[in-house]
Amino acid sequence: MYFEIDDYNALRTALKRMCAGLAAEDVPDETVFDSKLVADELLSNVLQHGGGRAYFSAVRVGDEIKLAVRSENRYCPPETSNCAGVFEECGRGLFLVDRFSVRRDYTEVEGIRVFIRIAKQ
Repeated sequence: MYFEIDDYNALRTALKRMCAGLAAEDVPDETVFDSKLVADELLSNVLQHGGGRAYFSAVRVGDEIKLAVRSENRYCPPETSNCAGVFEECGRGLFLVDRFSVRRDYTEVEGIRVFIRIAKQ
């Protein structure tokens, strides 16, 4: 599944299609939910901070879901993430992504790409 997203309506539509596609492949509901949470966090950040256009794919690979998100800007996320303080407005997104993911890496080819693999539960 491949999506181009340029606003929050397109994001909602893409997430619904991704969830339906994963469910059709007999991916457990818990993993579909985790995939949606991670994708929503990454894509929302692109829409808010990354130039306004995101390119997104979701593929089942064996017992894992591989999500890839690319934006048009050249922001390189840190290798490790930290959770922001309780009263801070921002700073939890990458922490949540890492908590629900098996692995995260990136490349700066054609903008930033973040690959997330979520183990099938």
